[in-house]
Amino acid sequence: YSCRARLRFCYCCVCVHSLGLKPQPGRHINLLDSKASQGELGWISYPQHGWEEISGVDEHYTPIRTFQVCNVMEYSQNNWLRTNWIPRQSAQKIYVELKFTLRDCNSIPLVLGTCKETFNLLYLETDDDQGSHFREHQFLKIDTIAADESFTQMDLGDRILKLNTEVREVGPINKKGFYLAFQDVGACVALVSVRVYFKKCPYTVRNLASFPDTVPMDSQSLVEVKGSCVNHSKEEEPPRMYCSTEGEWLVPIGKCLCNPGYEERSSTCQMCQPGFYKSTLGNIECSKCPPHSFSHHEGSLFCGCEKNYFRAEDPVAMACTRPPSAPRNVISSINETSVILDWSWPEDSGGRRDITFTVVCKRCRGVAGPGGSGNQRCEPCRSNVRFLPRAAGLQNTTVTVADLLAHTNYTFEIEAQNGVSPLAPKMRQYAAVTITTNQAAPSPVTVIKKEKTSRNSVSLSWQQPERPNGIILDYEIKYYEKEEQETSYTILRARGCNVTLNGLKPNTAYLLQIRARTAAGYGASSPSIQFETSPDSFSISSENSQVVLIAISSAVAIILLTVLLYVLIGRFCCHGKSKHPDEKRLHFGNGHLRLPGIRTYVDPHTYEDPSQAVHEFAKELDASCIAIDKVVGAGEFGEVCSGRLKLPSKKEICVAIKTLKGGYTDKQRRDFLAEASIMGQFDHPNIIRLEGVVTRSKPVMIVTEYMENGSLDTFLRKHDAQFTGIQLVGMLRGIASGMKYLSDMGYVHRDLAARNILVNSNLVCKVSDFGLSRVLEDDPEAAYTTRGGKIPIRWTAPEAIAYRKFTSASDAWSYGIVLWEVMSYGERPYWEMSNQDVIKAVDEGYRLPPPMDCPATLYQLMLDCWQKERNNRPKFEQIVSILDKLIRNPGSLKITANTTSRPANLLLDRSSSEVTSVGTVGDWMDGMRTLPCKEAFSGVSYSSCDTLAKTSTEDLKKVGVTIVGQQKKIVSSLKAVESHTKNGPVPV
Repeated sequence: YSCRARLRFCYCCVCVHSLGLKPQPGRHINLLDSKASQGELGWISYPQHGWEEISGVDEHYTPIRTFQVCNVMEYSQNNWLRTNWIPRQSAQKIYVELKFTLRDCNSIPLVLGTCKETFNLLYLETDDDQGSHFREHQFLKIDTIAADESFTQMDLGDRILKLNTEVREVGPINKKGFYLAFQDVGACVALVSVRVYFKKCPYTVRNLASFPDTVPMDSQSLVEVKGSCVNHSKEEEPPRMYCSTEGEWLVPIGKCLCNPGYEERSSTCQMCQPGFYKSTLGNIECSKCPPHSFSHHEGSLFCGCEKNYFRAEDPVAMACTRPPSAPRNVISSINETSVILDWSWPEDSGGRRDITFTVVCKRCRGVAGPGGSGNQRCEPCRSNVRFLPRAAGLQNTTVTVADLLAHTNYTFEIEAQNGVSPLAPKMRQYAAVTITTNQAAPSPVTVIKKEKTSRNSVSLSWQQPERPNGIILDYEIKYYEKEEQETSYTILRARGCNVTLNGLKPNTAYLLQIRARTAAGYGASSPSIQFETSPDSFSISSENSQVVLIAISSAVAIILLTVLLYVLIGRFCCHGKSKHPDEKRLHFGNGHLRLPGIRTYVDPHTYEDPSQAVHEFAKELDASCIAIDKVVGAGEFGEVCSGRLKLPSKKEICVAIKTLKGGYTDKQRRDFLAEASIMGQFDHPNIIRLEGVVTRSKPVMIVTEYMENGSLDTFLRKHDAQFTGIQLVGMLRGIASGMKYLSDMGYVHRDLAARNILVNSNLVCKVSDFGLSRVLEDDPEAAYTTRGGKIPIRWTAPEAIAYRKFTSASDAWSYGIVLWEVMSYGERPYWEMSNQDVIKAVDEGYRLPPPMDCPATLYQLMLDCWQKERNNRPKFEQIVSILDKLIRNPGSLKITANTTSRPANLLLDRSSSEVTSVGTVGDWMDGMRTLPCKEAFSGVSYSSCDTLAKTSTEDLKKVGVTIVGQQKKIVSSLKAVESHTKNGPVPV
């Protein structure tokens, strides 16, 4: 390069050492870089003899363009160098990096002017390129630039020039572009390079969130930038980062998670490969398909099962399994009419541990072939065959089957099941064993009735044993006087189911037992029953007088019974027509049982959004799965129907469907679904089971199990006097068990009545109708106070009527009324008394009398439930325990409550004509309100209440009363008349 003599030094082949920091790539965006230009830069120099553009090389010997000025030999220097117009792009703050050399003034000989060792840096903002137009006064000074290192004559001799680097910040820049200018006032300086840049945080992906290019706003604060989740991902927490003034990303917060079927790879979410799956949201890797499953496509959420393998409600990470093979090595041990079955576990468990066993009993006729088949005709065993411990869900490999028929062929199918067995009915495998029961004696006679009693004889009848186990050859009747305690007894034999015992002593108590005989011998004797012959006080000295007296007594009895029959029939007719407004009945439910779950009841009325409670406690059903067969009734909100429910992979079941009629309000919809929100929280065999609700289509529906026999009160009236005491106690025990479950959950029913108990085909009773129900608080003494509304007076405790306070103890009072309804076969509590009369009578101590043939223990339980002090009433846990003891000891039910020994609960005088007081039978007859009954007894002679009370069921048959239930009620009424006439006026 040429040398300038006036400067007395040359730039030639010098090595320039860079000072300062090298910009980090990706953070600094260049707006101008003089080193990047290979040709002339074209900057404006003013005056023209000032700054001079020359060519040179850098330390890497790369050609560069530089500017220099060194007019130190002249006075008053003002040399300007202006760059071209620089667009600012998105920058607000810009940085100017200058690399230059400057000579020490002391090293310049013969300086004539004023030598400076600094120069000025200036700038001008404009919105467009102003070309060569140049005005000094328009520029703003950025700074005076001084060198940290200046070179001397000696440095020139060593060919080493010391390069200075200075960086200045400019801004904020508001216009579209700007100019830079360099003012020399008398220095010897060379601009080796000029770089103008701004800083930004570059595009990046962090935690599966992308952050765009971001330019810092100023030099003293961080910029918060929100990220966007990459494709196929979702936010777990909103992603954020901060952009620093140095163009660095700082403090990442939040992250995104890959969608199911995707995993994180290379900062993106990519689909799972075939043979892998991912079922959840997250940044975990895709998992390999578990055994016996596969996925043929990318992005699988789960792996499908191979053929003949299944997955029930198992997690997707669990291997697919299959039903187990059949049990092995079945062994049967026969003991008369019982058999013990024992077997080994299946050879193949199907890959699961939840194996249970089910035993199916079939009664077969014909010749059995290999494996239990052949020309046999099989039918299911009778329902009274007992499996110990049970027939289904067995976890052990043994079961005892009892109460089979003697000399009968049976086939037992034993099937092993696991969680996927219902999904593969065609793969069902079972082991079968065929046995023939041995000869066995008959079971005991359990039902014995006293038909007629006289001074010296008694007529009895009985029912054949429940399990005769063969042909009954005859019956042995053993009887003896109670006082002799079996020291002397008499035995008779009868071929039929009735006998008349003659030659008995008058007015004497006897004990009697009966047992049946087959070819296998005698069965066990029946429990002892007691009967008494008539007293001798009715005998007259002559035989003719006895005949006359008997004829007169019979005529009187027939007349009185006829009148009484019409009275009772009229009362039944009136009763059938009058329905109490509280007695709204819903007939629905079935006998499928669910295992009870112990939880705490949550009142759905506490939810701000009632629909949230419905969907939390009730399963939403698809309306297409429900088929309505017929309308069976009408409820408060719409129709009640019966139908069928068929869910995917489940057996079709019968259900009851309550629908919400059209045109309903939001409040009606909430009230309608509130019962489902309550019912859905209960899981007990004696609580009506909710199958689900339909809320997303019309009509809105509540679907429950179907109860074949409808409400308990109607069912009992339809089957009057047709059940044994044990059957009735069993029904009562189920109701008490359901109420114990509700009480344990802190729940008050408030409307417990026989009409709100539903009965299925197996006589299982289930509590229903939760429309009036409310929750108890944690305090066991707490009570729910109503805001009004109807109260079923006849079933409600006195404190609940008076103060509207309901507790589990008030439910116990209602249970006592239900107990009375069951034992009276659906009789209306307090009969035709008005509600006001009931309130007054109960408050003054009146309690319902025992029903006909009611066991004394059950009536005592009623009285305990009707204690005025609620803390003295039994808890439902105690009621269940009492009933369990009665079931284990059936003999205790044979002692009936004596109407004469019950508390005097005479109704007080009332102005109502429904109850009147009479002192004689005539007054009693005249007080009859049902005239047809009175006319039927017209012309029949009667003398006293004592004579009327001697009427027997045989006498009632003679006047046309053939229904057993009506006979019992008439006799009970006559005994009540006899009892009350001894103590005072008779309540009609």
